Amino acid sequence: MATQTIDATRIKPLHDADPNTSGQYVLYSMESSNRAEDNHALEYAVQRANELNKRLLVLWPLFGDAFGSHRRQKHFLLQGVREVGEKLKRRKIKFAVQYGEQAQKTIEFAKDAALVVVDRGYLRHHTAWRDEVATKVDVPVIEVETDVVVPIETASDKREHAARTIRPKIMRQLDDHLVELKATTLKKDSLNLSVDSVPLGDLAAVLDKLKLKDGFGGEDEGVGPVPLFTGGGDEAKRVFRAFLKDKFKNYSEHRNQPQTSDCSYMSMYLHFGMVSPIWLAMQALDSTSGGGGKDDRDDFIEELVVRRELAINFCAFGDDYDQYSAIPNFAKNTLDKHKDDDRPHRYTAQQLEDAQTHDPYWNAAMREMRYTGYMHNYMRMYWGKKIIEWTNTPQYAFKTALHLNDKYFLDGRDPNSYTGVSWCFGTHDRGWTEREIFGTVRYMNANGLKRKADPEAYVEKVDELVAEVGGPEANHEHEKDSLFSG
Repeated sequence: MATQTIDATRIKPLHDADPNTSGQYVLYSMESSNRAEDNHALEYAVQRANELNKRLLVLWPLFGDAFGSHRRQKHFLLQGVREVGEKLKRRKIKFAVQYGEQAQKTIEFAKDAALVVVDRGYLRHHTAWRDEVATKVDVPVIEVETDVVVPIETASDKREHAARTIRPKIMRQLDDHLVELKATTLKKDSLNLSVDSVPLGDLAAVLDKLKLKDGFGGEDEGVGPVPLFTGGGDEAKRVFRAFLKDKFKNYSEHRNQPQTSDCSYMSMYLHFGMVSPIWLAMQALDSTSGGGGKDDRDDFIEELVVRRELAINFCAFGDDYDQYSAIPNFAKNTLDKHKDDDRPHRYTAQQLEDAQTHDPYWNAAMREMRYTGYMHNYMRMYWGKKIIEWTNTPQYAFKTALHLNDKYFLDGRDPNSYTGVSWCFGTHDRGWTEREIFGTVRYMNANGLKRKADPEAYVEKVDELVAEVGGPEANHEHEKDSLFSG
């Protein structure tokens, strides 16, 4: 079979140089795209190794509290990383997990490399370590974008105003980028490369050694792993196939119904690059893979591609994505105008984190976040809006929402979740009828929940989930079958 050419729009040289022909291997420093299948960066690295008649080393640096990661997220991530190692071994590709920071370890191993391949991330820390590597190595450094359907700069060259402005730019190129990626066989077996790797059999022991912080200056207590979701590409695909088979036919009707579970649960898998959005889109659009109709397919593509890649656009074209300053001027002005309005309820950040408000629906959403690492997307909107309403200032509300987002969600610290928080404050939205506290920023209330959904049933669902997972105090780090049935 002929080698499949990687789309040139996904490839970006970060450092131009001639390959080091005496290098021992091509180096792929994996960080954002944690999968051994449907990975353009990996396949590009294999192809360059074959072209240069070199072996391939895939490096995965294992660091502690960098980037604000918690034990909860790290445990889920390492479950997936362990699977990557097993799959690469079957492809005769050496995979090395090493303690150390990403840039430092990449620069260290680049000394013996012919060239360096990196995948692409969109947040400040993602860009920073790649730029550092590019300025400190003597071999080519090539970035390959593989975690979006339409490459970001191909879709747009600026921060877009809203979904309506980016949607036509993405949709007219969608078919061109929905292309199955086939694996390329590595010609030179690299398993005999003499490189140590951290064993990932006992993840609890590995996490203990990292001495993870909570990302906010304290010890990472009470934010341990949860058993509802298991990390890894195989699990992501199992869950998604079950969704297509049993729930896709209800997606359009139920996607804003938090009392149901008719959603894909792919957000955390996409966040860690464990599954390709191209693979997901192609599976959803294949009418033989599930019972979904046209509305279900259209709405799913809207969420997976248009909305998700709008969020990535928001982060890629501005370093202020996690700051109050990034919300639109109309929102800043109107929220400031109403900052001294009387609040019927005021809660501290700790009361909110402990789900101690007067609102049983909001408390259920907070408990879903704390106990499972997930929250239904419709409730995320309500959750964020109420933090604005119940705290002293919109700036404090933003800081609180961001803190909880990063601390508890498995898909926290992600363009999608950062943009979701910012949306609650007016980003990618328009002005609405002026009211107290919110001004012209969109408002949500419990009566609206009752009109559009069944929040009482949602509370019951969360109670059942909490009972199932045993609460955040339970120790879920020992290996067991996932409780999530898809």
